[in-house]
Amino acid sequence: MRLVDSQVNSFAPASVPAGSRYRFERLPSQQANPAQDRLERMAEQALAQVGLTRDDQAARYSVQVSATQRAQQLVLDRPALGWNLGWMFGNGGISVGNGMLFPRLDARTSYWREVGLIVRERATQAVVFESRAVHEGPWSDSDAILSAMLDAALQGLPNPPAGERRVNIEIPR
Repeated sequence: MRLVDSQVNSFAPASVPAGSRYRFERLPSQQANPAQDRLERMAEQALAQVGLTRDDQAARYSVQVSATQRAQQLVLDRPALGWNLGWMFGNGGISVGNGMLFPRLDARTSYWREVGLIVRERATQAVVFESRAVHEGPWSDSDAILSAMLDAALQGLPNPPAGERRVNIEIPR
């Protein structure tokens, strides 16, 4: 198992009852983004786990879901034990090196991701729930990580804890 640890910050000015119906709303920048369909499918699964049902025709709520991702190459300067392979002559003997520390550069990729959900009551356009989850880690499989982050962002709905918190979600390797 892998642990996806997300920093989550949720706001729930009104309660969204279990069994409520919603539909997705898209910003203009999301209209032509092919990744938005996949993100909404992941969000639909996460919303179903907290008791909400997608119903594009009879929705009381609208949901906007977003994700931002970036990869960063990190270079780590770590000491490593190596061997000095020089030859030394002196006092009638020969020395063939000694152990010493020298710098070694390691590179790895770190992936930073943020997901956001905004739920509005359609009749009034009032925001009834807002949540963001942020995670940084070494895994490149975005779909699995984003799904876990959406679960984390919705944890506690309809009455999530106030303030920022850490939410851990386990996913298979």
